Amino acid sequence: MHPNKRLNVLSQQLLPSAADSVQHVLGRVACSEGESQDQLGLQATSAQLGHSPAFPQCSTAADFPPAAHDALEMDGLLTPQERAIRLRVRSYMERNVAPVIAGFWERAEFPHQLVPSFAALDLAGGNIKGYGCPGLGIVANAMAVIEIARVDASMSTFLLVHSYLAMLTIELLGSEQQKQELLHGMGKLNLVGCWALTEPSNGSDASSLTTTATKVPGGWLLDGQKRWIGNGTFADITVVWARSSESGQVNAFIVRKGTPGFKATKIENKIALRCVQNADMVFERCFVPDSARLPGVNSFKDTNKVLAISRIMVAWQPVGLAMGVYDVCARYVKQREQFGSPLGGFQLVQERLVRMLGNVQAMFLMALQLSKLYEAGSMSHEQASLVKSWNTLRGREVVALGREVLGGNGILTDFNVAKAFCDLEAFYTYEGTYDVNALVAGRGATGVAAIKSPSAGKAKRG
Repeated sequence: MHPNKRLNVLSQQLLPSAADSVQHVLGRVACSEGESQDQLGLQATSAQLGHSPAFPQCSTAADFPPAAHDALEMDGLLTPQERAIRLRVRSYMERNVAPVIAGFWERAEFPHQLVPSFAALDLAGGNIKGYGCPGLGIVANAMAVIEIARVDASMSTFLLVHSYLAMLTIELLGSEQQKQELLHGMGKLNLVGCWALTEPSNGSDASSLTTTATKVPGGWLLDGQKRWIGNGTFADITVVWARSSESGQVNAFIVRKGTPGFKATKIENKIALRCVQNADMVFERCFVPDSARLPGVNSFKDTNKVLAISRIMVAWQPVGLAMGVYDVCARYVKQREQFGSPLGGFQLVQERLVRMLGNVQAMFLMALQLSKLYEAGSMSHEQASLVKSWNTLRGREVVALGREVLGGNGILTDFNVAKAFCDLEAFYTYEGTYDVNALVAGRGATGVAAIKSPSAGKAKRG
């Protein structure tokens, strides 16, 4: 396709006018005084296709590089269906998302304009059988997650929160009426979901949540605050975890967008997952009917039924992100020359690439084995925590090495590595921080629980 035609297609997909497309999609291109629209269009076209007039030596991530990360031919471990899903999602992300996502990331905006085409991939509610959902296996879903994260971590988190937290909770713990009413629309992304567990006062210590659900005639009054809720500013459906006034146990409730007493405000100034719209939520005498309570939730332990699957997907996310960083670096060192030679010909660069590549292989294999254990019904929480903590730690190393390989360009979002460098920090922390997951894995290794507060230890000694 001719570059100008491709730019026009992207403009039509994303925004109503070409002028807006230049400013909003690219995010960094604006008309200066005396600069013609034609000049601006040429700049935009070059940027869309991965070439910058200011630095023509190397392609940017807008033209995403071919996959070069499968050194051990791990694709051979996948079924034909799993490979097909992986390639389909890879093609979509490279063609539709890579050319435009850096601008959205820099402006901390979610690319709502991409949702219709993203929905057509039929990934939402991936492992749910029935209700119009795909009913895919865990590994097939994981292949979609890594290919999304390879190009953009924020979009993979959007899908994870929607599918593997909100939708999965309704499917596992909701009533048949709730499933019939919500899952079809959520599976088509006509309705977007979020999952409200974390609070300002309770992050890792989520079981101590303080949001309350007070029983009143015909329903419940929710009061409290939630924080870091992904998709929270625009979600149609919020699954809220709150402590029941009747039993003192944690229950879950469906709160719809626009419900009186419910307010969601965007958390500003993030440096990671900037496209994800994380929210602070406030519930003040927010009434929900009895039909909004999820009957399958009777205590905090029921969150584990959901987190068992979502934590697998979180363990896969840094794998995809690390793959994308390696792929960008592998192309860059062939294109970029210094001292009369490609960067790839220098010993220290090769050593960094090999370390990155080795980590990618190990991360993939650990996540794959975790998925197989889940499918066999033998996965433990300790195993999930081991893989999640280790993969995010190794992912941190991959993006740091990638930043070194790219030199000054390693701090520009144009080349993906800087964006991934920041995004990995969120993976390292959410769904259990590295330290908490390491201690859960340590409990499995030693049989001794080391997660305890100093005050609890003193009380026990006393």
